[in-house]
Amino acid sequence: MLIWPTSSRGRGALIAALLAAQTVPALADRDPRNGAPPPPSRKKKEIPSPITDRFYIEGIFYAPVLNTDLRVDPSHAAPGVTGTSVNVERDLGQLHRLYQGRMELMFRLRERSKLRVDYENVDRSASKLLSRTIQFGNQTFFANDQADTALAWRIFTLTYTYSVYRNDWLEIGTGLAAHLIEAQAHGAVVALNEHQDVAAAAGFATIPLDIAWRVSRRIAITAREQYFRVDIRQSTGLLSDAHADVQYRWYPNFSLGAGYTYERIDVQLQNLNSFRGVFSTEVKGPEAFFRVSF
Repeated sequence: MLIWPTSSRGRGALIAALLAAQTVPALADRDPRNGAPPPPSRKKKEIPSPITDRFYIEGIFYAPVLNTDLRVDPSHAAPGVTGTSVNVERDLGQLHRLYQGRMELMFRLRERSKLRVDYENVDRSASKLLSRTIQFGNQTFFANDQADTALAWRIFTLTYTYSVYRNDWLEIGTGLAAHLIEAQAHGAVVALNEHQDVAAAAGFATIPLDIAWRVSRRIAITAREQYFRVDIRQSTGLLSDAHADVQYRWYPNFSLGAGYTYERIDVQLQNLNSFRGVFSTEVKGPEAFFRVSF
């Protein structure tokens, strides 16, 4: 509570004291040698890197090697009766290596929260003279038949991570990822007017681990890994995804990079009307990409 003096001398002393209280901090902030005010404070400038990016879009050229096993069981077979296990590349003549593009997006929601969006599509077809008899679903394709086959699968992934550790040089995050996988298989012997089509979709949730390391002003290394296995009744599923790359920040908002990706999907379904059987694929190979970020 401030008591205002009644005398003119007391009021003058109080005013002088208040002015002095305001002046002392100002004088303390000045340079003691020449009395000049200090330079204005400057906010620390961020060095562009995967740790500071708020958004990026990445265009990827991917050249993976594939190894795929497939078995399509008859839809109303007796217990223990299955289709023929085939290697898609060896037995059906589908391409062993692909050259294709992919796209990836990332949104930083807060300082430590990120959402990554990935989409991958693999679509192959081939025509080959069969070397052995194959039970493909409800159709039997015999040795020396000219079989036309097609196999396509797509993966759409949303990955949320929270950075448990983050500074100017290193960021480590974990969270939750959701994967939606859709696969379609087609087999036909045109000469005999025989064909079989099957399709299936499955969802997985994985726990990701993301790491970004800014090695220097222009070079950064990122890596991530996701793995999950589930067994539900007679159905099982496994998803493994690992990736590492090196990036060169050519301009503040543009990077070039090279990396390597390994993916494995194993799905065995026994309780779906649309598909009963086994789908297993391993995809691995190098990639090159460009990244536009802000």
